[in-house]
Amino acid sequence: MAETTTAYTDETAPGSLITRDGQIQWAGLLMGPGTPYQIDRTGITGWDDLPTLDTGDVPRPDQHGAWPGAVWAQPRLVTATVWLVPPTAARALDTGLAFRAATGPEGGERWLAVRLHGETLAVRARVSRRVVPQDRAFVRQGLGKASLQWTATDPRRLSPALREGRATLPVSEPGLVWQDETGGGLTWPLSWGGDAESGSFSAVNEGGAAAHPVIEFRGPVRRPSLTRLGDGRQLQYDIVLGAGDVLTVDTEAGTVLLNGTASRLYTATPASAPEQLFRLEPGRTALAFRSDDATPDPRASVTVRWRDSHW
Repeated sequence: MAETTTAYTDETAPGSLITRDGQIQWAGLLMGPGTPYQIDRTGITGWDDLPTLDTGDVPRPDQHGAWPGAVWAQPRLVTATVWLVPPTAARALDTGLAFRAATGPEGGERWLAVRLHGETLAVRARVSRRVVPQDRAFVRQGLGKASLQWTATDPRRLSPALREGRATLPVSEPGLVWQDETGGGLTWPLSWGGDAESGSFSAVNEGGAAAHPVIEFRGPVRRPSLTRLGDGRQLQYDIVLGAGDVLTVDTEAGTVLLNGTASRLYTATPASAPEQLFRLEPGRTALAFRSDDATPDPRASVTVRWRDSHW
């Protein structure tokens, strides 16, 4: 089985401004050591905690305990106490304006990244609370002790590196040509033909939580599918993709888009699993790319991108 997992570099990684332990990056604002926004000695809370869990357990009516059900995590709440420490009193306004601009409630979720002991992890979050007391030190020097709270609707913490795996459709190895068009036999040096393509690769999720990948099928291909070889769960779409067409499957959002605009969710076949159930569990997941093409086109491919997911 070919191993084609690589780092995907065409995206700015979360926490790209972080250079040392203890720093926090919220969108474009860097907080912590070496910045005008120092983290209080109490640190942050909710970052390494297990989120509150909802369970589908059903009480047993005729004996002790319950039948175990599914377990789902609630949103993650992260709080931090931040000291506004302008370099000089003359810079107090600039320091405060930058802080207010970065921590407003407008907009969707953005990256919140934290580095501890050399490890940077990130979540998509929104600011849900900001408290900045205007005491005497704040009025005179701009020195303030602010409280921030973020809400991450997806509680999983993700690695900054976006990983990528790719495969083309399986092609058998041609082997030796025993007789050419002119009737001649084997000649030295021997031509062993091209390399075979397995159409398979392994995606490695180095975290402890399941990851939801984004999958791109590229044409020309007829009825493309991607299968988890470990349990047989697959995504399959009854669609013909031409050269240059891309069918993008977002397994977290549950969307299927043709060329980034037109929904093709309805093309999922009866054998196809719900998109949101097609996850990469912790560890190695073997994947196979297949189609209904009688003669596979070498231009057809599947690309899978994901981030290692952690609780």
